[in-house]
Amino acid sequence: MKRPLTLAVFGAAVALLAAGCSSGGGGSSASGGTPQQGGSVTFAMPPNATPNWIFPIGTPGHLGSYNAAIRQEVFLPLYAYDGYSGTVAMDEKASAAKAPVYSNGGKTVDIKLNPLTWANGQKVTSRDVEFWFNLVKANKSQWGNYNAGDIPDNVGRFETVSDTEFKLHLTKAYNPDWFTANQLNYVTPLPQSVWDVESTGGKVGDYDRTTDGAKKVFKYLTGEAGKLSEYANNPLWKAANGPFTVKEFTTTGQVTLAKNPKYTGPDTAHLDSVTFKPFTSADAELNVLRSGGVDYGYMPALATSQQKSIENLGYQVKPWAGWAVTYIPYNFNNPAMGAVFKQLYVRQAVQMSIDQTTIARVIWHNQSVPGYGPVPQTPVSKYLSATQKTNPYPFDLNKAKALLTSHGWTIQNGVATCTQAGSGANQCGAGVKAGTRLNLTIDSQSGSTETDNMMQEVQSSLSKIGIKLSIKSEPLNSVLDHTAQCKPSQSSCSWQLSFFGTAGSWYFPAYPSGEQIFSSTGSSNLGSYVDPTVDDLIKKSTSSSDPAAMQNYDAYVTKNLPVIWMPNPAYQVSAIKNNLRGVVQDPLVFIQPQRWYLAK
Repeated sequence: MKRPLTLAVFGAAVALLAAGCSSGGGGSSASGGTPQQGGSVTFAMPPNATPNWIFPIGTPGHLGSYNAAIRQEVFLPLYAYDGYSGTVAMDEKASAAKAPVYSNGGKTVDIKLNPLTWANGQKVTSRDVEFWFNLVKANKSQWGNYNAGDIPDNVGRFETVSDTEFKLHLTKAYNPDWFTANQLNYVTPLPQSVWDVESTGGKVGDYDRTTDGAKKVFKYLTGEAGKLSEYANNPLWKAANGPFTVKEFTTTGQVTLAKNPKYTGPDTAHLDSVTFKPFTSADAELNVLRSGGVDYGYMPALATSQQKSIENLGYQVKPWAGWAVTYIPYNFNNPAMGAVFKQLYVRQAVQMSIDQTTIARVIWHNQSVPGYGPVPQTPVSKYLSATQKTNPYPFDLNKAKALLTSHGWTIQNGVATCTQAGSGANQCGAGVKAGTRLNLTIDSQSGSTETDNMMQEVQSSLSKIGIKLSIKSEPLNSVLDHTAQCKPSQSSCSWQLSFFGTAGSWYFPAYPSGEQIFSSTGSSNLGSYVDPTVDDLIKKSTSSSDPAAMQNYDAYVTKNLPVIWMPNPAYQVSAIKNNLRGVVQDPLVFIQPQRWYLAK
């Protein structure tokens, strides 16, 4: 769901990231041919993935990777990372600033902006970056990427040096790789000269410089961001500084970006427009692909046997590997099953009931890779621990069932029932009441035959150890809406398990630390998982440049099972028209369509 120094220090940082992961099997489409200026391209969105947010400060429910991929074409992030160069690294052409310079023992960050202009003719300045910080600081509880203690909390002071230079004075020293790739990547200059208003038609001011004013501005902007059907005509979203501007944005998820004639950066678009087309299912998209109705589409894993026929229609077919992990979160605060989920032996039994090898080979037709922990399994990186590599919980239904029966569960009418309540070694565990039955429900993303088949396979496997799983399929946005952080007393806490990983559950920034998804205060720690040891290991991984810090975190979380690890599918198996050139399938799932061109 993310993208996401002195020159010598920055070079070392890029080298470190480059050593950490490569772009794998994505690669680029054929180059060459005579580039054609102009033209339009249609890009197929994943099944049931409907863009629903353009405002560069995402709120819960609006954090889909496709939102960010589209948005950064219109509003350039301070720092963009992608695999366009062949490795995951900073892409300065797609960024609003030059590489940062760290000093004062790593506590001061000096940043100089690139020469960019907003569509209204105003220069992009330090004030536009300060505006982002002010809005986020005053409204951080509503920012979907907020993690307590991280940005903006770790920036003690914002210092404006000039219109094109500013300094961030940090509260302590951080690992520069992590801070640039996983903190500064969230920062996006915002057009303060247009957006610093409290109502439609209101006078532009410096309202953001007070907490109350920043809250009013944020409320107005997020309110306008909720009006999808008005995006194309709302002057707020026309104030672009990127290579594209919004031409169409429908409530059903179709988005068209048009070339921004007022863009002043070095990354001018070749194409006149790019349309992002939504589909309700992979099969529906395949039908359009067969008719030639998309220039850049995808094939369901079940349809890979048809690769030759698709290629004969004038497409290249290639997998798009993602820098991601895929998982099913437990809701540890669910009033009915939260106490059960808190028992490590239960999570171990569930994990040993997932036949990842067979699921990856048969259901995903070898278009997914088994995943055993919190760091992407492929491409192999220095962040991956030996513990995760060797899979501490291989598929074994007999051991899984024995874990339950040895801890006070008895199989009754096919369902495990707690008959020995208590916290002893042979009892069900603290908080688990006698008579509790392992009847679980999972909210699962619809629209994918592979996901449907995988859920049925998991359901079948779990039934063999006494766990009854009911499957509730919904569109992706509905699943994400229903998978909320919650307290046991809240009605929103009724969900138990959730799957939203048909194209991968969590896409990392360049540095795959876990502060957002597994720290106790993480904004995307959907299941409210809490472990002080994990919190400590995450802090060490973000402050130390020693690779062992990440490996220690990885090993512990792999074994502690905050979620159910699942096979990580390729983001998609792409089908790209032969005359569409300049395409790189970025593992961070950004697309940079300004670099695409049609060849004659």
